[in-house]
Amino acid sequence: MASNLVAEKIGSIMYSPQLPLARPRVSSPFPEVGGLEGSLLQLINDHHHSSLIHREKTEKAKKDAIRSAMRVSDLLVDAVNGGVQESFINEKRIELEIRALSATIMRFAKQTDQWLAASSAINTAIKEIGDFENWMKTMEFDCKSITAAICNIHDSSSTIVPGSS
Repeated sequence: MASNLVAEKIGSIMYSPQLPLARPRVSSPFPEVGGLEGSLLQLINDHHHSSLIHREKTEKAKKDAIRSAMRVSDLLVDAVNGGVQESFINEKRIELEIRALSATIMRFAKQTDQWLAASSAINTAIKEIGDFENWMKTMEFDCKSITAAICNIHDSSSTIVPGSS
């Protein structure tokens, strides 16, 4: 009966130039099976059911995407942190080598200062030896001069005959 009424209304809407503004809704607790209201309710239920299924799939896809994004993020952080950690270890090794080299440089600087002091002492000693050698040559020359003068005096006095003066 309701389907006949709906069919008449649809027929009158199709052929009438003016559409009805609204039809009062007659709610029946038990819509006719196969009727327009039953079909609409079935469509609404199907739509609601498919919306729920679609919403569940969307939520599942969203959760999967979030998990995947977090995994990618974790992998990227691990990759970056691995490089940072390696750089940190290398930095510590370089700092240790710098300290060792600094200590070696200080030791070599002290050794160089000791060598310079020893070299300076040797130079001073050589100069003193040279001065002593020069003094010795001067003394030798003076002694030879004195000896030659004494020899000359002695030779000249032996050539003079005693009593001839």
